[in-house]
This record gives sequence, C-alpha cells and structure tokens, in this order.
Amino acid sequence: MDENMRWQRRMWLEKSAAALEKHGFRSIVFARRDDALPFLLGEAAAAATVGFGGSMTLAELGLARQVEALGKRTLIHSRSGLSAAERRAVMQEQLNCDLFFTGSNAVTLDGILVNIDATGNRVCAMAFGPPRVWVVVGSNKLVADVPAALQRIKEVAAPPNAHRLGYKTPCAVTGLCADCDSPERICRITTIIERNSRATEIGVCLINEDLGY
Repeated sequence: MDENMRWQRRMWLEKSAAALEKHGFRSIVFARRDDALPFLLGEAAAAATVGFGGSMTLAELGLARQVEALGKRTLIHSRSGLSAAERRAVMQEQLNCDLFFTGSNAVTLDGILVNIDATGNRVCAMAFGPPRVWVVVGSNKLVADVPAALQRIKEVAAPPNAHRLGYKTPCAVTGLCADCDSPERICRITTIIERNSRATEIGVCLINEDLGY
C-alpha cells in the first residue's frame, strides 16, 4: 500500500470510527497491527475466559496465542482434533465468556457491522452473551454502505473462506458467488448491527492494513 492510499484509508477509518462512536460502539484506530496488539492484550488482562470467533484477521495477528501466553483460558472452536460435539460445546461456552474477540466481514463508513455466518456462533456472540466484545477490522473491510457490504462478503470474503475450509461449493472452485443451494453453503445467517447492543459492550478496533478476507 503506497503512502497516498494509506493516508486515504486512514481518513476512511477515522470517518467510520466517528460513525461507530455515534452509534454507541467503542472505536479506536491504529496505523498498524503491531500498534493494535498491545491494546487488545490490555483489554484481555481483566478477563478470565476469552472466546475467539473464526477470523483470519485474528489468525494473522496471532492474538489467540498471545492471549494464552497471558494465562487466560481461551475458547477456540477451530482447534484441531476437536470432535463435532466438542466444537459445539466450545461455541456455546463462547456465549458466556468474559471477552469475545472476532473480526467482521465488512464495516460501513456510516458505522454499521455486516456479517454472514454459516453456523451463527460468531454473530450470536457478537450481539449477545459476552459482556465485552472487540471486533478487529482491517481497512480492506471498509465499504460505503450495507449493499456494498453484502456484495463484498459474497464476492470477496466468502469464496476464499469456502475454499480455505474445504467446502464443496461452487464459489470454492470458481471464486465467484453462485447464490448456491449446496449442502455446504456457508452463506446462511446474515446480521446487520446498526447500533451497540443493549446488553453487550461492542468495541471496534480499526487497523490501517489489509487483514483477512
């Protein structure tokens, strides 16, 4: 990313952050991932249990590993070796953890979080359950509005995710959304969070780097 684009994205991030604050979310902007990590680890300091939604952004940050190094109990349903029943149990525990970290498929410039899930555990925990949630978002996830967010998810985020997870969907093969009826379709549950939840404190950490899909 050249400096002109970095500056432009910083302006977009600041605009989105202001809109998020107006909508009742906490929001903070960082220039780089290395600047954001100490803040996020500080947010985890008071938590005994920390849940993680499926997120390539969090994986690229290495956040779960660093939270575990703090001695926290981490709830990660994607750990290798878990049975289907064990994964489901972890997902249910995530709804009761002290702090939940996740990404977002898209964030609009006017301060709205837009996501599509296959199972719904991630978006449920974002909206209700944990008392605190931090949504970590790279500048590549910023879009103009909700229609653009849905388009981004279908065209940019879902195909590589389906391919990465090994699902048998048309988009995993072609890279293009076919609005399929595949039994393994991952676009099943759409959430649009327009304002902060009444029961959960949602914060959005915006980072001026490309992160995740």
